[in-house]
This record gives sequence, C-alpha cells and structure tokens, in this order.
Amino acid sequence: MSLLLVEDDALLADTLGDALRLEGHDVVTIDDGDRAHDVLSLPDHGHELILLDLNLPGRGGLDVLATLRTHDGETPVLILTARGAVEDRVRGLDLGADDYLAKPFALDELEARVRALLRRHARGGPLQVGSLTFDSVTQRFTLDGESLALPPREQRLLTCLMSHAGEPVDKARLVQEAFADDAVGDNAIEVYIHRLRRRLRGSRIDLRTVRGLGYLLESS
Repeated sequence: MSLLLVEDDALLADTLGDALRLEGHDVVTIDDGDRAHDVLSLPDHGHELILLDLNLPGRGGLDVLATLRTHDGETPVLILTARGAVEDRVRGLDLGADDYLAKPFALDELEARVRALLRRHARGGPLQVGSLTFDSVTQRFTLDGESLALPPREQRLLTCLMSHAGEPVDKARLVQEAFADDAVGDNAIEVYIHRLRRRLRGSRIDLRTVRGLGYLLESS
C-alpha cells in the first residue's frame, strides 16, 4: 500500500514513516500544506491512505482535505493533530476525514487505525445494513429506497453504528468515533438514539440496547 504522510515535524515524520514501512507499506512524506495540496488536487494522486496533520506551513490541513474531497470521496484520511479544540476535529470529520488521532499517541494505536481504515476501504461500496445504506461519497442515507435526511450529529452516529453493524457499540466508543471526543453526555447520546429509532420505525432495521454492552444496529 502507498501511504501519504503529511507532517511538518521531521522527527515525528521519520518515526511514523519507519513504523509504517515495517508494516509493509510504501510511505511518501510531505512537510508542507502547499505541496500536499498540489499532490492531492490531482485525480490520480496514487495513494491508498493519507495521514494528514492539520497544523502545516502554507495551507492548513483542513484546506488540503477539502480540496481532496472535491474529487476523491473514497481515499481514507486519518487526521493527526495536536490541536485541543474539538471544533477542529469535528470540522475535519464533517469535511470527510475518516478518523483522527490526537498527539501524542502510541505507535501501536496508529498502526491499528491504519489497518482498520485500509480494511474498510478494501471492502469498497457503500455501507449497508439490510435496506439501510450510506454512500460515503455523496454523504447520503437511503432507507427502503427512499432518501433519509439526518442532522449532522445523527448522521455521524448512524454511520458509526453501521460501521459496527451486528455488534454492540458502547457510549464511550460512540463519543470517540462519532463525535471526536466532543463533550457529549450520556443523556445526549440517548436522545440521539431515540431520534434514530423514530426515523427507522416501520422498517426492518432494529436499533436496540444490549444491557451492559451498548447499542446494536442490525437488520431483522
């Protein structure tokens, strides 16, 4: 796999590059946002996964991501950032990033996230649970053949549940994956789950609570 690492910290870039090469990947490193923008503005940029820092010389990482997503909605993007502001992480996910890691992080976790994103990408096609589908390119849900419009937070929550269809997902994991560790309390999660259940009512899609384990989405 060819991975693109956009990181301006030379020592960190060398460390991450060496670790990923040991995993069997080819790694190309870019240390500024302008050059990353030039590479990723090409339809055939040639990379299977992009690791993208947000705080870069020249163009910021969010601008680079937005440019990529204008023509490429499929290549997975893992944001690497030291920024503590939740809104930056949430905006990155809204712009089409697939996952993020806040610095400092363990190399083992980075390698696991990369493997998970590559597996997900290799499956290809939209997420589907019974008659419920999500197209990551158009960012649209359909249920029983009809469009299902959702507010952004409900969309992120349902996408996370669909990614783990058939297995319970606890609240901590939902907060981490769907809300980028935003300060979303248990009560808010329950409200969003209740709203999703109402939207799925009448279909053959079940969203149920598994006591002590979390929420499980499956087709009946």
